[in-house]
Amino acid sequence: MENVLTINFTEDSDAYEALTTLKELDDQGQVSLEGAAVVLRDEDGTIAIKDEVGDIGYAGTATGGIVGLIVGILGGPIGVLLGGATGVLIGSLFDMDDLDESDSVLSEMSRTVRVGHASVVAAVDEQTPEVVDSAIQRLDGKVLRLPLADVESEIAAADEAQRAAKQEARKKLHEERRKEAKDKVQAKIAELKAKLRIDRPAADQTATPDRS
Repeated sequence: MENVLTINFTEDSDAYEALTTLKELDDQGQVSLEGAAVVLRDEDGTIAIKDEVGDIGYAGTATGGIVGLIVGILGGPIGVLLGGATGVLIGSLFDMDDLDESDSVLSEMSRTVRVGHASVVAAVDEQTPEVVDSAIQRLDGKVLRLPLADVESEIAAADEAQRAAKQEARKKLHEERRKEAKDKVQAKIAELKAKLRIDRPAADQTATPDRS
């Protein structure tokens, strides 16, 4: 089963050892590792990748597969969406604070990646969770395991929601600009009317001769 793992540790050094362990399990054929990274969240919420293994196919984008995308999203403003053959920086897909913590798999993952502590984010195909769980338990790590399909589905839904929100925002801005322009036009017309007062000639009052 394809899963996304987020793992935290008591000691940061164990995160690096866990990364090595995941690579060894992949080499032994016990799991299939798509990609994994040791990450560290800063006080401002951004996430730095400290080490990585697996899919790094895109230059300049840390891990190039789903792991890189997830790390970018969890890091907020440094969110990276990979499209086609190049990495496209589009900023954050969404604000994590906008997600319902009771329903969001990404919110669960975000809480696992704690500020000031090294964590591991990995995408693995595993026949059984016991293989990874047993290895991580020896390092005193705690594993959050989520189906890859659920994570990808939420990423896609959040992206669509953001696109819709941006379209609505652009529509509202366009309408406001049109109203503002119309108001300015009307104000200018009123100003011109006030300046261009035309003095109309008085009515022609020709006296009728007295014939008496």
